[in-house]
Amino acid sequence: MVLWVFGYGSLVWNPGFDFDEKVIGFIRDYRRVFDLACIDHRGTPENPARTLTLEPTEGSICWGAAYCIRGDPEREREAMEYLERRECEYDQKTIVDFYKDEDSMEPTLTGVLVFTSTPDKLLNKYYLGPAPLEQMASQIATASGPCGNNRDYLFRLEKALFDIGHEEDTVIELANEVRNVLGKVGKKKPVGPTTHLPFMSFISGVQVHPLAEAAVAIDS
Repeated sequence: MVLWVFGYGSLVWNPGFDFDEKVIGFIRDYRRVFDLACIDHRGTPENPARTLTLEPTEGSICWGAAYCIRGDPEREREAMEYLERRECEYDQKTIVDFYKDEDSMEPTLTGVLVFTSTPDKLLNKYYLGPAPLEQMASQIATASGPCGNNRDYLFRLEKALFDIGHEEDTVIELANEVRNVLGKVGKKKPVGPTTHLPFMSFISGVQVHPLAEAAVAIDS
């Protein structure tokens, strides 16, 4: 018995469950968007955070990490119970193909589980939908909850994608706009593939260390 789970948000840097293997790669025809409300981890019902979900987009790729649990039904059950608590805002589980080589259309893995959400405000109470960059940045800059503030989630995502060698211009642009909202920079700098403002200097005054792979933590 083998379970593979794909992480594209906080699971990339903080899986929080016991696993046997981690593989960096991507899924096709999805893109990362900050369109999902989080009201119990990094936001509240009164001031929800904006966290990631996946939007089906033909031709797009979304880099992240796939985690494997093999040969132990009890560990698989524990991991799924943990993930379902942690990813409680996601109302769908989608099965996807996972790739490591952008030049190949042959998947490295099939049958990989990923948590997604219904993009409909009537059917999904957590779905916020898209918003202008400045509005998203203002919301992310100010929201906070039991697991920390929303901006740390964004900045850690920015760093995690940098660390795996697959930065995203949209993430960098949003992170820089949040820094502008926080008043940490003056004139906004142009954004390009390598245009960053410092990652960790904006994360709530904490020193961040690599997390142990089996560390138990709740995030969203």
